[in-house]
Amino acid sequence: MRGCPLLVLLCALPWLLRAVAPERPAQPLARRRDPRDPARGADFDRVYSGVVSLSTENIYSFNYTSQPGQVNAVRVYVNSSSENLDYPVLVVVRQQKEVLSWQVPLLFQGLYQRSYNYQEVSRTLCPSEATNETGPLEQLIFVDIASMAPLGAQYKLLVTKIKHFQLQTNVAFHFTASPSQPQYFLYKFPEDVDSVIIKVVSKMAYPCSVVSVQNIMKKDFPGEQFFVVFVIKPEDYACGGSFFIQEKENRTWNLQRTKNLKVTIVPSIKESVFVKSILLSFLIFFSFYLGCLLIAFVHYIRFQRKSINGSFGSNDGSGSMPVSHPIAASTPEGSNYGAIDESSSSPGRQMSSSDGGQPCQSDTDSSVEESDFDTMPDIESDKNVIRTKMFLYLSDLSRKDRRIVSKKYKIYFWNIITIAVFYALPVIQLVITYQTVVNVTGNQDICYYNFLCAHPLGVLSAFNNILSNLGHVLLGFLFLLIVLRRDILHRRALEAKDIFAMEYGIPKHFGLFYAMGIALMMEGVLSACYHVCPNYSNFQFDTSFMYMIAGLCMLKLYQTRHPDINASAYAAYASFALVITITVLGVVFGKNDVWFWVIFSVIHILASLALSTQIYYMGRFKIDVSDTDLGIFRRAAMVFYTDCMQQCSRPLYMDRMVLLIVGNLVNWSFALFGLIYRPRDFASYMLGIFICNLLLYLAFYIIMKLRSSEKVLPIPLFCIIATAVVWAAALYFFFQNLSSWEGTPAESREKNRECVLLDFFDDHDVWHFLSAAALFFSFLVLLTLDDDLDVVRRDQIPVF
Repeated sequence: MRGCPLLVLLCALPWLLRAVAPERPAQPLARRRDPRDPARGADFDRVYSGVVSLSTENIYSFNYTSQPGQVNAVRVYVNSSSENLDYPVLVVVRQQKEVLSWQVPLLFQGLYQRSYNYQEVSRTLCPSEATNETGPLEQLIFVDIASMAPLGAQYKLLVTKIKHFQLQTNVAFHFTASPSQPQYFLYKFPEDVDSVIIKVVSKMAYPCSVVSVQNIMKKDFPGEQFFVVFVIKPEDYACGGSFFIQEKENRTWNLQRTKNLKVTIVPSIKESVFVKSILLSFLIFFSFYLGCLLIAFVHYIRFQRKSINGSFGSNDGSGSMPVSHPIAASTPEGSNYGAIDESSSSPGRQMSSSDGGQPCQSDTDSSVEESDFDTMPDIESDKNVIRTKMFLYLSDLSRKDRRIVSKKYKIYFWNIITIAVFYALPVIQLVITYQTVVNVTGNQDICYYNFLCAHPLGVLSAFNNILSNLGHVLLGFLFLLIVLRRDILHRRALEAKDIFAMEYGIPKHFGLFYAMGIALMMEGVLSACYHVCPNYSNFQFDTSFMYMIAGLCMLKLYQTRHPDINASAYAAYASFALVITITVLGVVFGKNDVWFWVIFSVIHILASLALSTQIYYMGRFKIDVSDTDLGIFRRAAMVFYTDCMQQCSRPLYMDRMVLLIVGNLVNWSFALFGLIYRPRDFASYMLGIFICNLLLYLAFYIIMKLRSSEKVLPIPLFCIIATAVVWAAALYFFFQNLSSWEGTPAESREKNRECVLLDFFDDHDVWHFLSAAALFFSFLVLLTLDDDLDVVRRDQIPVF
């Protein structure tokens, strides 16, 4: 019993030493390495192999210390040779605030119940960043591997620290990803950078990949940071690729779907680049204003000198003369329709000077009603005689009252303003909605931008594509000012009873010119609306007024020599509405439906023949549908016999016949091309038809003008050359396809290119600049082409 106190003292000694010793923090790793603890202490960058089953589960623990200002990310790799989908290997990763789990083999489901199995899976764990306030942080990670397989499933585990988790500015980083091994990286904004551009490049178009930018919503991270996430899709259909065909069940896709990527983050352009680009845009087009002012000033000086020298006249008289100047006295009978005779008492042909020599009334006189059109008593009886003569002169087709005809053409101007307002407001509302959806959802696949040269400003994703349409608006307004100046000068000449204004040259009607100017401005507005969010649904916004511009130019060109028989505004705009309707149907049904192309080709050919017939006979070809006894066919047979068989050696109107034959061949070629190839971009196809017909008619007009010994003055000659040169340059940039909504967003991005001007504008922006200038010069050609005829009597101006 004497040894009992000594034994008690020895037993209590460890407790006394522990109480006296200083307190030390617990060592979790040492505790977990105890064989009785289920967790195994593990090391980074070491491969662990094992077998798990229904009765065996392995747990690995990893820890590291995160220093302030340093972000350490951990990546977990798990591989299993088992292909048994009924008993996969289950992986659960536990962190302090996160839990992540997956299975191996990892199964992806595709379309048509296809399945893709991956036996190697890896994930990057969500990191936490230590701050100066928290100090160093101890990070603890548990990896739990289990399986319900009764016979066991083998696995391999590797946990590593990512060395290059944080992306650097202007430094390219290469990596590999697959559907089972997505990647994401961290980016922090430098102090002098507030916005960046993320550029992702791969030498392989496929496999299909998705890049996303995600804000960091964790409190552990300070602001001005984000994650860049890269995911590879198991199938390529989302990117426009074909489907894979599985040769056997449970096939693995570890190697077939791996993609090498390169990511570079660069700062976006500075505010100074925005300012320079905006100023350059305005300066370019204001230079047109200065050029026009200079030309107007030179013309004013020359006019003043001519007035002082008294050289502003001709042998037939000039200046202020009575309205009844008898041109008809020196012209043969039947060619005096260009003269304006005050003594005429025809009720619809009263001149403004009939009431005691009062000056000409304004074209907007309320006494001129639309019902006054074509009220000349002999107009109907003489139309068939006059318009079917072999040789027509302008006096034959300018017989109506000038005020009535001018008011008729002013309807074009007022109607297009109404159309523009009702068309533009819903368009603006729709594209604002599109842009809002893009900004809220962050889905960059909604709009087809050139992402390599898309500079956002405010809520707009591609401000440069919108700014480049400024030229259409500014040059359209400048054209309106030029037309207004000519209109004012012409009205003053009429009020002064200038004989040259009333009885010489091409009759001046400016309604169509005003409509063309408004159409050019609206093309800029709607093109800008389209480029707010370019996609399949709103492409017609960019082309609708292009159809109207082409149609108005053809109408103006025809009205120049046919002022009395041009189409009314209501019929013209109804035709444009029909064209736009067909275009929308073509965009919807024209991709694969053969029936649509058959119907469209038939309508196209029949419309070409009908319009050709009306042009050839000057609108006097009519069929009496009231005769039910085969009158239509009898009339057609008679026309064919008299105009073809009896005069097949030489048509009655040779010039018109040549134009119409060439025009029909061009249109039939377009119809045949569409029927055979069925282009996917139906809107551009329709626009090509309009532009080709316009160019054909303009070329015919200029050739016939030169053939008739008429002159082309220096200003219209300069405009013709400028039009050809600028259009050629514009078309070069137009065909540099930078995006395309005809395919998938991924296919469209394959066409993206870098900026080509000021690091701000791309090729399509240059197309906008050049096309606006080309349209402006084209309008000036139509406005000035016949200025040489201002001193030529109308009964000596041929019609063609």
